[in-house]
Amino acid sequence: MTDSALPHVFDVTQDNFERDVLQASLSTPVLVDFWATWCEPCKTLGPLLEQLAAEYNGAFRLGKIDVDAHQQLAAMFGIRSIPTVMLVKDGQILDGFAGALPLGQLREFLSRHVQPLEGAPAEEETAAETIESPEEAVNRLQQAIAAAPGQDELKLDLALALMRVGNVVGARAELDALPAKFATDARAVRLRSQLDLAGALDGAPDLAALRQRVDADPADWAARDLLGVRLLLEDDAAAGLDQFLAILEKARDWNDGAAKKRLLAAFATLDDAELVGRYRRRMASLLF
Repeated sequence: MTDSALPHVFDVTQDNFERDVLQASLSTPVLVDFWATWCEPCKTLGPLLEQLAAEYNGAFRLGKIDVDAHQQLAAMFGIRSIPTVMLVKDGQILDGFAGALPLGQLREFLSRHVQPLEGAPAEEETAAETIESPEEAVNRLQQAIAAAPGQDELKLDLALALMRVGNVVGARAELDALPAKFATDARAVRLRSQLDLAGALDGAPDLAALRQRVDADPADWAARDLLGVRLLLEDDAAAGLDQFLAILEKARDWNDGAAKKRLLAAFATLDDAELVGRYRRRMASLLF
């Protein structure tokens, strides 16, 4: 149950779902937190979401659904693991994530869709104190797993954190060890695509060397392909996608259509919906 003293947080039930989530989201976004009393990661995530609901001062409302008490609602949203969070806006699911994200990533998620109302503390004033480094996340999650080894959601969080610090081998080992139910988890699918891309760089030249090869021979498709992967994984997504599009435009059938496959894999790893949409359209214009 939620704390009744929290003005922007409420419990969601079958009775109030239509009114307080769907209808209410037409005017104010509703962040829906699926949780359970036995879920350890939920106990970490819940207070962070409540803190943000207070900070955002009514710019969104936080609705909490106990999946044990309201199994029909959980089934309606297709919940496969908890905690899972969905953002409902204008009566539709706009975005979501699974797992207990740290406060910095929660702020980043919200910033894509919700702006704090006047009177809410500025993000700059608090973010520096709360953003967790990838290395800190790995340490925190390893300690949490040692304390609760049966929490598979934490193991997925660890796999993601390991990928962020560049530990590809560790991330793959954690991901491969997860139960089969995670095969369709959106974060696990995304991580699998990232790992597949990272695997292409095993033994590959560094960024500078690949740039030199492409500058010397723009039709060196192998170098351009690896350059695209490096750029994509080193946080210059648009530049990486441009490399794959260049191959698609000039050598569509090179390496059994590798450029199209790279683009589709890249789209599966990116959070920027606007960027993905723009490059999907560019890819389609070259293919059709």
